[in-house]
Amino acid sequence: MNLNLSDDTCYCYTGGRPLQPGRPTAVFIHGAGHDHSVWTLQTRYFASHGWNVIAPDLPGHGRSAGPALESIEALADWILALLARLGCEQAMLVGHSMGSLIALEAAARAPDRITRLALVGSVFPMPVAPPLLEATLSARERAHGMINQWSYAPQSQLGASSVPGVNLTALNQRLMQRQAPGVLHRDMSACNAYAAGFESAAKVRCPTLLLSADLDRMTPPKALGPLVQALGNAAQVHRVVLSGAGHAMMAEVPGAVLDALWNFAGAQPSS
Repeated sequence: MNLNLSDDTCYCYTGGRPLQPGRPTAVFIHGAGHDHSVWTLQTRYFASHGWNVIAPDLPGHGRSAGPALESIEALADWILALLARLGCEQAMLVGHSMGSLIALEAAARAPDRITRLALVGSVFPMPVAPPLLEATLSARERAHGMINQWSYAPQSQLGASSVPGVNLTALNQRLMQRQAPGVLHRDMSACNAYAAGFESAAKVRCPTLLLSADLDRMTPPKALGPLVQALGNAAQVHRVVLSGAGHAMMAEVPGAVLDALWNFAGAQPSS
């Protein structure tokens, strides 16, 4: 689905189903250098089981036009503007990595509009190592290799795959290559610069899920303690740690990610 937002064309994947009045809405926000396609299984399932699904390509990513935005705060405002443009008064937000920071900030800015918050592969602060940040600007292919090395569990590095015959690291590299030059650097810079995470977490009121993977070296579960404490005003905080996956858990264990999100969403009946 294409629509105009902030004078640019925005693409939103809806799970293969049209948006329907009266259904709950889930918004899936991708991470740095990615697009909506990282959520294929989860979005299609939700859309087929009674939910409206909105999985946007963020500005400058995938099929969405315009420059990539420079801060987590600007991206959060963009997500809220997208919901307003679609006439969506309330929604569950699901974000991965950079997308989790965007979801967190949006939930803090509009607590009455966000019904549930799922932070996948998240941590705060989310610093980016200087060599990687520099590589995103001056050596894209080297940056892609570094990201793949840190995003996937050892078995995936050796060719194990949730989809027989599909090389997950090669697929992720191709996805990052498809983004325009400069997008990955701007995304990583936004994560590195974001400083309001604890303050924003304290403003979250809705039930919140922290979904991690035990082999994640980018956002390890053991680093979540300060963020959990900062979410003290949330209605509930749930923690789930998946086994046998790294930061790219939606690709490595897609079914387990879906199960965790579906259970958290309340498994509302399909219609």
